[in-house]
Amino acid sequence: MTTFKTMKDRHSPSPFPGVALMKKLSTIGTVMFRLPVMFTLLISLSFVCPVICDAQYAEAGNVFGPNWANEMFSQQRHDFGFVARGAETKQRVTIKNIYKQPVHISNIRTSCGCTAGAVNKNTIPSLETAELEITIDTKRFLGEKNTTVFVTFDSPMYAEVQFPIHVYIRSDIVLTPGLADFGRIPVGAGAAKDITIEYAGRPDWAITGIENNNSNVTADFKQLARQGQGATYQLSIAVAPDAPIGTIRNQIFLKTNDVKSPLVPVMIEATVEPDIIVTPAVVDLGMLRPGQQKQAPSVVIRGKKPFVIEKVECDSDRQLFMFKPSEGEKLVHVLQLTVNAPGESGNLAEDFTITVAGRNEPISFRATGKVVSN
Repeated sequence: MTTFKTMKDRHSPSPFPGVALMKKLSTIGTVMFRLPVMFTLLISLSFVCPVICDAQYAEAGNVFGPNWANEMFSQQRHDFGFVARGAETKQRVTIKNIYKQPVHISNIRTSCGCTAGAVNKNTIPSLETAELEITIDTKRFLGEKNTTVFVTFDSPMYAEVQFPIHVYIRSDIVLTPGLADFGRIPVGAGAAKDITIEYAGRPDWAITGIENNNSNVTADFKQLARQGQGATYQLSIAVAPDAPIGTIRNQIFLKTNDVKSPLVPVMIEATVEPDIIVTPAVVDLGMLRPGQQKQAPSVVIRGKKPFVIEKVECDSDRQLFMFKPSEGEKLVHVLQLTVNAPGESGNLAEDFTITVAGRNEPISFRATGKVVSN
């Protein structure tokens, strides 16, 4: 007679010892087989875990490696070489955020009082840049200096960049003033500056020429005096009247007959400004609803001297803007804009052209916004 086991019966000992032994061996074999697999899985997870943990610092494959902060710097060190005493000595280093997340600079310190560092902004949004300006105090310090600027980041994770600096501040050459700082120059005006160069050392020391790579700047020198172990020169630097609008920041080098240190750097800084400035250059319209009418921020047009606005035109024919330019000759004009948002959603951009009486080139500005449906 055939007997069928119930669930309770299945947990009872088998009446056949051989079968029970085979079951035990099978169970042990299964466990022994699974142990290497589990061990391999644990080892694999130990490697995968750091990647998962670092995933919070990565977007679209943009992973923060061990040198993530250094990779944002345009250079990793700077050598000023030989500089004159009293010379304005500084270098600007670009820091570009190449990551998706904003980065934040929490502190800047230096290893020597002869060096200082500062940034123009502490928080750098994605794909934007900041400038680290490094300056050397050449009035209170002399001789060779090897120093370090430490830039500390606290977001999105901690990092410290060590930026080595080398400079040799000469005691035998003094510049007064320490640089040719022209400040702001109206376009077309040009400007000139003089710097006095005093040398004390060899009786035969002399300036033999000038190395200048900027076509918008001219430089010349002449000897004013020579006595005993020293000499005095005057360096004349000029920014050309036809220099384009923008910033001039570069060095010229005085060539000397000093074999060990033949070049003396001199810093030049200037900003050539247009005769008429529009503020803001880009008007932010913000978020708009389809068909919404909105008063835009005022546009201020400021000149170096009174001027007349003949007309203001939109580059497109969509007729989305209404405006009335101020009339008459004024030093400052204020333009009020009203926008009528289009009926469809999307980005909104418009370029404007301002025609000024007696001015050959028109002035332009731009308005941008976004139309979003409810």
